[in-house]
Amino acid sequence: MDPITRLSYVLPHRWLSALARRLAYSENPRVRRWLIDTVVRRFGVDLTEAAEPDAGAYASFNAFFTRALRADVRVADPDPRALLVPADGRVSQCGTIGHPDERGRIFQAKGRSFTAAELLGDAADAEAFDGGAFATIYLSPRDYHRVHMPWTGRLRETVHVPGRLFSVGPSAVSAVPRLFARNERLVCHFDTDFGPMAVVMVGAMLVSGVETVWSGVEIPKYARRVTRRDWRARGIVLERFAEMARFNYGSTVIVLLPPGVAELSPALGPESPVRVGQALARLRAPAARPAS
Repeated sequence: MDPITRLSYVLPHRWLSALARRLAYSENPRVRRWLIDTVVRRFGVDLTEAAEPDAGAYASFNAFFTRALRADVRVADPDPRALLVPADGRVSQCGTIGHPDERGRIFQAKGRSFTAAELLGDAADAEAFDGGAFATIYLSPRDYHRVHMPWTGRLRETVHVPGRLFSVGPSAVSAVPRLFARNERLVCHFDTDFGPMAVVMVGAMLVSGVETVWSGVEIPKYARRVTRRDWRARGIVLERFAEMARFNYGSTVIVLLPPGVAELSPALGPESPVRVGQALARLRAPAARPAS
């Protein structure tokens, strides 16, 4: 375990994230410009893809980090059976939930895993995904930080699960047991024409802000207990490729699919670079009924 990851066990995660949030939302010109210029230079951010390519035009660092892209730079895979990659970044891991001999477990890295029940905060919710597929996408500081729908779905429920805020960088993923099931996260459950789909927004050190298009800021406030919200009466349907949420910095998105409905794209594997809209998986049979 590297020294920074080891130190993260004792650091005041939420206090540091709250401090970072204050800086990110600051409209002080010196603070804003220094933060933006530092990230653009250090991580090689490509602002030519942004709807607003002028780094000086953003009111705050957070406005820059959650920037919109030009409409022509991300397109959905034209195959109508393709489920889409929800975020720019890299594949951390993808595969079968419970494969090969660990029922309900999701592979993390180097022999580490966690259960779908731990990730979702509920064993009953996890049963629908046992034997299905998962994909874990890591967003680095250089990436586009809006998350889009892999498939058309009707929002059923969100579950805010309390936790720590470990880094989700590659070194931490390799070293911290059950990392994604320990960090603060927002689980979004959708009903689709092939069954349930879960999209999990995982927070991280200095990366604790999650917003959704249906309710605005969800994290922070940080949860003290598992908090469930039923959205079925609102009739919220989000189309395939539509924006669903955003991170106020970088982090990780995990998509869970039920068994037997789709095959992950063979082009994907650990460390594969991905972009919003490319094929994540393909349905094994045509969709049977509308999600709404």
